[in-house]
Amino acid sequence: MLLSGKTAIISGAASPRGIGLATARRFAAEGARVAILDIDASAAADGAASLGTSHIGLRCDVADKSSCEHAVARTIESFGSIDILINNAGITQPVKFLDISPADWDRIQDVNLKGILFLSQAVIPHMRARKSGSIACMSSVSAQRGGGIFGGPHYSAAKAGVLGLAKAMAREFGPDGIRVNCVTPGLIGTDITAGKLTDEMRAKILEGIPLNRLGTADEVAGIYTFLASDLSAYVTGAVIDVNGGMLIH
Repeated sequence: MLLSGKTAIISGAASPRGIGLATARRFAAEGARVAILDIDASAAADGAASLGTSHIGLRCDVADKSSCEHAVARTIESFGSIDILINNAGITQPVKFLDISPADWDRIQDVNLKGILFLSQAVIPHMRARKSGSIACMSSVSAQRGGGIFGGPHYSAAKAGVLGLAKAMAREFGPDGIRVNCVTPGLIGTDITAGKLTDEMRAKILEGIPLNRLGTADEVAGIYTFLASDLSAYVTGAVIDVNGGMLIH
C-alpha cells in the first residue's frame, strides 16, 4: 500500500460527492490514517466514520488561524504525527467582475487562499521537526485560464494566489524535507457542479475537452495520492493539471 503507516490531514473533506472525501477514501485504502477537517463538525465526524474506526473527523474553519491550530493539535494528539497535508477546502461564487463586493472578495480569498496559509502554518513546524512531509494544495484551471465555469474573477485570483504561495513554500521548506505541490482540476463532477450544467452547457464544454467528458472526484484523488506517496519523492513546486486536456499549455 502506498501510504502504509502514514497520517494525513485533508481539509474540506466532508461533502459526500466531493474531492476531499474521495481522497480520504483513497488514502484510507492505501493504508493511511486520516483526519477529515471541515467547517461542519457533524459531517466531518460522519465522513471519518465512513472510513472506519482508525480515522477522525474534526471541525475546522480554515479561515480562522486558531481553529487550524486546534485541529492540528488534536490530530497530533490522536495520531502522534502528520505526514501529509491536503489543503483541499475551498468555495466559489459565480459573479462578474463589476459585481464583486468587498465582502465577496474577502470571503473567497479567506477560504481559498488564507486558509492554506493558516493550515500550513499550523502543520509545517511539526513536519519541519521531523524533516519530512508532503503538502498538496488545491488550485484550479480557473487560475490558469483566467476564469472558470462557476467561479468569478475573485475565485480565479485566489486560486492563482495558491499557485504562487505553494511554490514559495516548496522553495522555503524543501531543505527541511517538506515537498509542496499543486493540483489544478478542470471541470469535475462534484456537488458544486451537480444540477448546474444544462445539456447545452455540457455539450459546449465537452467540445473543448479532448477526453470528451467531465472528470471525477476519484481521478483527482488519484493525483493527490501520487503527491502524498513516495512515488513523487523528487517532486516539489509542481503544478499537476487534471482537466482532460481542457487546457494544454
